[in-house]
Amino acid sequence: MCSGQKALFIVYSSFVLLQLRLFFITTMVVQVKSNSQNFSKSMDGNQHKVEANVLLLGAENVGKSALTVRFLTRRFIGEYGDIESIYSHIDKIDGREISFNIWDSLYPQSCETTESISEKQLQWADGVILVYSICDRSSFEVIRQQVQLIRQMGKLSASVPIIIVGNKRDLQHQRAVSSEEGRLFALSADCSFFEISAAETYHGVLLVFHELLELIKESRALKKGVAGIKGIVRSVSAVFGKKRE
Repeated sequence: MCSGQKALFIVYSSFVLLQLRLFFITTMVVQVKSNSQNFSKSMDGNQHKVEANVLLLGAENVGKSALTVRFLTRRFIGEYGDIESIYSHIDKIDGREISFNIWDSLYPQSCETTESISEKQLQWADGVILVYSICDRSSFEVIRQQVQLIRQMGKLSASVPIIIVGNKRDLQHQRAVSSEEGRLFALSADCSFFEISAAETYHGVLLVFHELLELIKESRALKKGVAGIKGIVRSVSAVFGKKRE
């Protein structure tokens, strides 16, 4: 090979090596961008807003509206009219936005307890808070019946988490239902239990809603797990069914 050919070969080889380097650099940049985009999407997905529909039940004058407004505004208002409302409230928990929709229901005085909860309400609700007054035994009997009614509604309420709340803890001198009785009933009904005073503190009310949110998340995860298992079972059944044929 003459010197001219050698020089040409060296130039060509250098050009090929340069092209290869550019190719690998470009590939690496694209890969880094792709990974970055995937990571951003993953982060965005983790930060998406969670929505929770909360149904408040219980007799009248037990503090359902006071509890709701305390959670929404941190303020206590003692007197309310007979108005059924659905409130929306956005809270931030562990860096994630939570949208609470709260259905503050009325207890119909002219109806039986069996008519105090509708299928529409249970279809809408992700979780239920049952409120009674520790000063009013009849209100405790109402929530006992409402728990039974919810459980009897089968598929509509099979996995709906329930929290029982004894309100007006600040009125100890008027207490008609002991803490132990409320706690034991909640335990027997597979419900969580809190005793609070919406009049005295915001913190107790906040704990109730945050606990219900955790129960709702657990319920949703359980539903997804069951759905996944059912899908696997169907797939396996289909495969073995075809083999038998």
